[in-house]
Amino acid sequence: MMFDREKMLQLCNDWSKNTLMNTLDIVYTDAGEDFLTATMPVNPRVHQPMGLLHGGASVALAESVGSAASLMFVNPEKQEVRGIEISANHLKSKREGMVTATAKIIHKGASLHLWEIRIVDEEGKLISLCKLTNMVLSRRQ
Repeated sequence: MMFDREKMLQLCNDWSKNTLMNTLDIVYTDAGEDFLTATMPVNPRVHQPMGLLHGGASVALAESVGSAASLMFVNPEKQEVRGIEISANHLKSKREGMVTATAKIIHKGASLHLWEIRIVDEEGKLISLCKLTNMVLSRRQ
């Protein structure tokens, strides 16, 4: 089956309505057969008290894009995806602008997916490096 970039982006953005992704203004912007990309604005809504991008907001972005990316490899009518572990290294601070997260598959198993998520600023400088493990479950009837 051919990968449909537009269909994948539409699915992810539609599923984000009335969720944390919507609250954080996360928008899915690009997709390929082994990656998914989303953006999030950096503004006071995602700041910690010192006026910097909150690490938790970065992790929310990473888990959002990595979990959605696993949808490319499952049948959503028969399977569900659950994030079971995430780690993040925050390498650079950010006060304003836009960050972009790209999830790339490291391991695609029948029951586990491992993703590397790189969060960068507008200049491509690495803000956070994350790793997400997703479990693939059979959908209960």
